[in-house]
Amino acid sequence: MILRNGSETRVSREYQRNQDRAPIAEALEAYSSERVVPFDVPGHKHGRGNPELTAFLGERTMVLDVNSMKPLDNLCHPVSVIKEAEELAADAFGAKAAFFMVGGTTSSVQAMVFSVVKRGEKLIVPRNVHRSVINAMVLCGAIPVYVDPGAHETYGIALGMKLSDIEDAIRENPDAKAVFVNNPSYYGICSDLSGIVKVAHAHGMKVIVDEAHGTHLSFSDRLPVSAMAAGADMAAVSMHKSGGSLTQSSFLMIGEGLSAEYVRQIINLTQTTSGSYLFLSSLDLSRKRLALHGRELFDKVIDMAEYARAEINSIGGYYAFGSELVDGNAVYDFDKTKLVIHTLPVGLAGIEVYDLLRDEYDIQMEFGDFGNCLAYLSVGDRIRDLERLVGALGEIRRLFGKDPITSLPSNYIAPIVALSPQEAFYADSEHVPFASAEGRVAAESIMCYPPGIPVLAPGEKITSEVLEYLVYAQEKGCQITGAEDSTLQTLRVVK
Repeated sequence: MILRNGSETRVSREYQRNQDRAPIAEALEAYSSERVVPFDVPGHKHGRGNPELTAFLGERTMVLDVNSMKPLDNLCHPVSVIKEAEELAADAFGAKAAFFMVGGTTSSVQAMVFSVVKRGEKLIVPRNVHRSVINAMVLCGAIPVYVDPGAHETYGIALGMKLSDIEDAIRENPDAKAVFVNNPSYYGICSDLSGIVKVAHAHGMKVIVDEAHGTHLSFSDRLPVSAMAAGADMAAVSMHKSGGSLTQSSFLMIGEGLSAEYVRQIINLTQTTSGSYLFLSSLDLSRKRLALHGRELFDKVIDMAEYARAEINSIGGYYAFGSELVDGNAVYDFDKTKLVIHTLPVGLAGIEVYDLLRDEYDIQMEFGDFGNCLAYLSVGDRIRDLERLVGALGEIRRLFGKDPITSLPSNYIAPIVALSPQEAFYADSEHVPFASAEGRVAAESIMCYPPGIPVLAPGEKITSEVLEYLVYAQEKGCQITGAEDSTLQTLRVVK
């Protein structure tokens, strides 16, 4: 954990002493060395009951796929090894408490929302939130107060939340209970998180942060401030994205302003009672690695990203942007590990470059949107792989490049909220033809995935701009998700 104190950086000695443990992994190791006869679940019984799956995943994996038991603790009410692992995670991220989440960061985000707002209460949110936030409001009945994050005129990407916009939203909605912040965004854009926390707390509001793309922020002073270091009340940290743990594993961090016991009750409303020990041990071991070596690991990631940016920008046409976007306002800071490539100057949409890289060069990017594609760099990347990406981009420009594209649709469409997400989702509804939906109120979410940001959320009016955007997205090959009718021939609307 990097502890910031003004311009100084110091590392806690107690933190260094403790972080070489991985209690869950150690308990699993001990269990696997015993000759335990399993008359419990899972039913594959150390893999013997499913030899084909065992051959596919490996015997070691099947032996470690176990259920809660006395020496392995219980995720719902930890008292031993899981409790100790959570305490180590909290120390590593500078939190008061940490929770191991096995339902992905979606479950962490939903637990945050459920912890700070109830039915009929207001939550201040940027409109470019992940679908998990909208779905959480459908479930708990909270009312969104949307803040327009704005979009970059050239690159089309959503910007951060301006402090002045947060102040306006708080002044206009003094009864709001909390402010929700994406930090950093998929594109590496950061808001003035410390400033937002200060303003929100001064008005008695909590601050909860979707830090899904910011696991690494807690382990380098070359990167923007982390949620916990900024004083946020809660943060959802997606360890599997940049921290090296297994897909679907996540942390939920809480600060001083909330009761850990209450948050545990909230988590247990929806999280499985059969937490995967494969996920839990991957979180435990990954936390240990980052705690002991995170600074050097992420220094390398930053250096690789800076190298790749320079190489891509030397090709011509493409533009891999970086910290030069920082303006201290809508782009308060930038996550230097993010490698976003603007493609329109070579005459190709980001989704087109994404498809070409995958189909022609066997390079899997994280996603492509209308104007950009993203290479997600983390602890497992290598320089030689980046060189392969640079070479492929150069060849794509030569073979497939066209006249520059000079316009693109904004990724942000200002919503017109007619009903709360819960009211609209559970209202009597009907399906109407796509072309006839203008002016109706949506009863479903529709989004381009990834990154999973809704174009339309339950309770919002369907405008001509929304319909045009969805048509354009389909034409460009974006994956449209969320709608009951996956073809978008019809939309579900409130009667």
